[in-house]
Amino acid sequence: MNRAENKAERLLQIEAMLLAHPEGMTQAEIARRLDVNRSTVNRYFRDMPDQFPYYETDDGRLFIDRQSYLVNVRLGLHEAMAVHLASRLLATRMDRQNPYAASALRKLGLALERLAPRISRHVQQSADVMDEAAQRRDPVYLQALEKLTLAWAEQRKVQVWHRSEKAGKVFEYLLCPYFIEPYAVGQTTHVIGRNDPSGKMRTLKIERIERVELTRDNYDIPADFDPRELLADAWGIWYSENEPIEVVLKFRRNVSARVRETRWHRSEEEVELQDGSIVWKAKVAELQEMIPWIRAWGADCEVLEPKELRETMMGEAKAVAEKYGWFISSEPSGKSSTLNDFFGDK
Repeated sequence: MNRAENKAERLLQIEAMLLAHPEGMTQAEIARRLDVNRSTVNRYFRDMPDQFPYYETDDGRLFIDRQSYLVNVRLGLHEAMAVHLASRLLATRMDRQNPYAASALRKLGLALERLAPRISRHVQQSADVMDEAAQRRDPVYLQALEKLTLAWAEQRKVQVWHRSEKAGKVFEYLLCPYFIEPYAVGQTTHVIGRNDPSGKMRTLKIERIERVELTRDNYDIPADFDPRELLADAWGIWYSENEPIEVVLKFRRNVSARVRETRWHRSEEEVELQDGSIVWKAKVAELQEMIPWIRAWGADCEVLEPKELRETMMGEAKAVAEKYGWFISSEPSGKSSTLNDFFGDK
């Protein structure tokens, strides 16, 4: 290997090391790992062409500039379509402008020009939709999302000022971001992380974050942290340390086909009755999060269990009826069947 090839190989090794160490590295640490003199590493950085974007802090630590670093990804036709569908979902289910999503779609569209020109044109049109004025422009939200993304990538703690809807006040948190999760039903985005120094897990709605400041302090995400497990029982974004609650619903025949077309929750079970209606059940972390979905089915959905959820929906039904001039008895109706009739004694 000649000198130029050796230098190119060393630069690739340095790039890989800095990518693997979001807390940064000193030239001395890099030299030790490469088994070369520190002056050699210094020369590499001094003479380095635009191999990769990096920066150096006042204390001499070198970092990959993750905001400017470009990732090379090669996609097949069907993989590109999967990215397109995900981006379209983002465009239609999130009401705030996201120029990064639009930019990613445009790059995808350009990459598909020769392979599938018609698809390419529509993908780029989807990017234009994301930039339309109909999407809410929210620079505070976008800045918060940018800083949280960078903090998550570099594993740096952030100071967060979050407005509580219930308390009507702004609370300050020192947060270690573990995960960022979109919530299609609410058209919102949430950051999940550990609050220091309490160690408690927090889920903060990014749309309510008024300010984010990155710190110099690093943190580690536990090796056993798995967002799939954390949100396994959630209907959407709400999770709980308590045992999940079993919800049992009865859907009328006229919507049974629609209900069965979609898997609404990982734990769901269904039983079709003789009249074509469906008894559906699942175990969910929080009841409150399900209510808008149940409400949307109207009279085609009846809550059988749990009792508190049934009573909540009965109260809502009574209030709606009264609003339209119908006055009904406040006495609850009984159920004609027991749950064991549908599912057996489990």
